[in-house]
Amino acid sequence: MRILLCEDQDSIRRMIEALVGASGHEVVGVGTGPEAVERALTEPFDVLLLDLMLPGSMDGFEVCSRLRADPGTSSLPIVVISALDDPDSRARAERLGATAYYAKPFRPLELLELIGGLKPARRG
Repeated sequence: MRILLCEDQDSIRRMIEALVGASGHEVVGVGTGPEAVERALTEPFDVLLLDLMLPGSMDGFEVCSRLRADPGTSSLPIVVISALDDPDSRARAERLGATAYYAKPFRPLELLELIGGLKPARRG
């Protein structure tokens, strides 16, 4: 699968890229919300791994909202990986269309199992 990863912390992004890449997936990592939206709207991806707490004016909630609003990405599976582990954040992400929610620190094998069980998005 081709996976878009949006994580602003370089060390976490590199760790997830290595983990998911080693399992045979192609991973494209970006560090900001606007980069994630632009890449998702212009390139085909099967899954988005999304942090919620991102720098600048576009956090992960806004990324999720924008991608769900666009017909080209409305069915893209979005897996939230966030340090925000409170009921309000989980409910908000779910309301905005997140497919799954993992709290940091997460278990790498569980993440890989989840990715493996997702049905990739299909474009046009």
